[in-house]
Amino acid sequence: MGRILFLLAMVFWAGLATAQDFTGLARVDSADSALREERRGAVALNLGLSQGVPWRVFQLDDPRRLVLDFREIDWTGFEAESLGQVDGVQDVRFGQFRPGWSRMVVLLDAPLRVDKAGMTLDAESGAARLSVLMRPVAPEVFAEGTGVPHDPRWDLPDPALPEGQARAERPAWAPVVVVLDPGHGGIDPGAQRGNAVEKELMLTFAREIRDTLRRSGNFEVILTRDEDVFVSLERRVSIAHEVGADLFISLHADALQQGGASGATVYTLAKDASDKASAILAQRHDRADILAGIDLTGAEDEVADVLLDLARLETAPRSRLLASSLVDAMEAAAGPLNRKPLRQAGFSVLKAADVPSVLIEVGFLSSNRDMTRLQDPNWRAAMAGGLRDGVLKWVAEDKVLRDLVRQ
Repeated sequence: MGRILFLLAMVFWAGLATAQDFTGLARVDSADSALREERRGAVALNLGLSQGVPWRVFQLDDPRRLVLDFREIDWTGFEAESLGQVDGVQDVRFGQFRPGWSRMVVLLDAPLRVDKAGMTLDAESGAARLSVLMRPVAPEVFAEGTGVPHDPRWDLPDPALPEGQARAERPAWAPVVVVLDPGHGGIDPGAQRGNAVEKELMLTFAREIRDTLRRSGNFEVILTRDEDVFVSLERRVSIAHEVGADLFISLHADALQQGGASGATVYTLAKDASDKASAILAQRHDRADILAGIDLTGAEDEVADVLLDLARLETAPRSRLLASSLVDAMEAAAGPLNRKPLRQAGFSVLKAADVPSVLIEVGFLSSNRDMTRLQDPNWRAAMAGGLRDGVLKWVAEDKVLRDLVRQ
């Protein structure tokens, strides 16, 4: 089967067989979709669709998972629970992966390798059925057949410009470029509690902060996502490089059941987390790429790490100054923050070596007080104003300090 299992089917047809609207998105038929146990430990996945779509399938290791990509699908009304439960399958996630494309990720408890995969079409209705059969194999055999297929029609956008092609330093009158990063999105919802979903709350808050900064003048604000799509951690950092960001702010509202965490916290990058809760959060945030099917194993090497660490010698104190300015201003504007508002952790999204970066846990959905605040537009407006004041303070102080360094 080769190192990479890659099946791609393009489906074309002409005319309308029934009243089915072929110009709309394909929809999932729950009644024709299921996980099923087969003989000798095999597992079958059937997915019924209202029409055929281009698709591909591949598998990744550590953790073991099956990844299915499609032309965009309307998942409305479809629940993962409707597929049923079988031995060997731990979890199923799905949703929009990026504009025009959807993804389903099946997290596996056992080394189940794809044996057969195919899509069939009903000649009369145009309905389609995607079938994948996985059979148990030895762990090393499973690992040999995994990997991300390279195809520019499906893969991530190109990374940032190579070193040496970065934008030249802007004149003093140029606007400050701020990249706001609403955490999670698309297939990765983040924390959830009741009707509150982290990815939705943070996108709303990011838009409000963008408007607040723009109204204050002299700011150019870019969002890493302005809709409900998945953006990989690597791509979020790449966007900051591409637009020549002066600072990068990632926004989150996680949930921690242990310790009763509450109140906003501002994080800067560190190899070792400043406390156990920070380590847990960093692990959870970075796991988003794994569950969405991205595999960045071996993306960095030792030489690159050393060069990046050298670059961060200048950026790290600027990030810490940004974090301190934000904490002071947000507390003054919106009330008490977390009892330990300045922390450090190894969040991958903070690893831009040349861009001062912070991650803000605006609050915790596991806290009743924070839950109420995050859903209150008046409190968010106050917090956005505090964040603006903190950024303005940092811009002024950072300019003075950098001018001193140049002298």
